[in-house]
Amino acid sequence: MIKWLQEWFYQLCDREWEHENSILIETIDNPGWSIKIDLNNVNFSISSQKWKIFELSNENWVGYKVENNIFFAAGDPLKLETLIIIFKVIIENGIVEDSFIFNIMES
Repeated sequence: MIKWLQEWFYQLCDREWEHENSILIETIDNPGWSIKIDLNNVNFSISSQKWKIFELSNENWVGYKVENNIFFAAGDPLKLETLIIIFKVIIENGIVEDSFIFNIMES
């Protein structure tokens, strides 16, 4: 998934987009990961979605939202790849089914 994200980013780089938009991946103190991906100034937009949390336990969780064409997601320490998968599915399909997220969390 990291390779996919790198390629997706590279396709957007045009000597302008990368100066105004960003992909931010950070650790959080829950502990876990957070991702913020700015989709402004690209050829598509994704529908706003309120924060959704998917929690199998205190140690197995992810959540995401889309606001103002910016994707936000967070998850436990082992969910960085899952967060990128959720983003990829939203980019490719416009939405991601709750059942899909639970399935990847359980695998």
